[in-house]
This record gives sequence, C-alpha cells and structure tokens, in this order.
Amino acid sequence: MEVGLVSCTKSKREEAAKPKDLYLESAFFRKARQYVEANHDAWYVLSAKHHLLNPDGDPIEPYDETLSGAFVDTKREWAETVFEQLREEGLLGDGNRLVFHAGRDYHEELTPLLSETSVEFSVPTDGLQFGETLAWYNDRI
Repeated sequence: MEVGLVSCTKSKREEAAKPKDLYLESAFFRKARQYVEANHDAWYVLSAKHHLLNPDGDPIEPYDETLSGAFVDTKREWAETVFEQLREEGLLGDGNRLVFHAGRDYHEELTPLLSETSVEFSVPTDGLQFGETLAWYNDRI
C-alpha cells in the first residue's frame, strides 16, 4: 500500500473543519491533496499540533503551530509520536511505502526512525524550492 503524508500549512480556514479541508487556503495543500488522492492508496495529514491525522477525521479548530524553526528536540519528540501512530495504523510493515509531501521539518527526524523498519519511503520534492514544488504538482495533476 502506498500512503501519502501531507504536511499541514500555516494558512487554514477560520473555523473548525475535517483535516482534509482545514488547510485548503494553501495552494500547496490543495495541490498535494489532489495528487495524493489520485496517486496513493491512502493519505494522512502531518500536523505540527496533532501529529498524524486521518483526513476524514473529526473536525479540528484552526491553530498556529509549526515545526518550521522548531528546536531539534521538539521535532524529534514530534517524529517519535508520529512514528508510533504510523505503527498503530499498521503502516510500517512490508509492502508499504510512505511518500512525504512535506518540507524537511516534517520528515528529517522521522526518516531515521523509518530506516529501522521494513517500510519504504520517499520524498519526491525534497530539495525543491516552493515554486518548483508547486510546478512539480502542476505537472502531475
């Protein structure tokens, strides 16, 4: 099973919404969502505040938290929680592939943990600037 992991964004709706709809104010999130829904078997949101979110989960209130610029210890603790959630969801086994649609702050502390499992993972837009990332999605959706 191939699973897309899409990071949360600073831009959010002003009222509570399901995770898949909360971040639609962001061009990146809209494009990433469109891509993962068309190309992956399942997807989740990586939230700075709520960790791993089912896109169809209960509505959540807008929040103002990010991993951008956070201390390494904060990102590491966040990554450990997400890793456990991925394990609980049964996503770390053989035959699964995690595809990150997220900036480095949302995967750099998580990928070393994933390296110790049999799950495959990739970051197709790693190293691209924001405009290049949007172009990557435009070319594929």
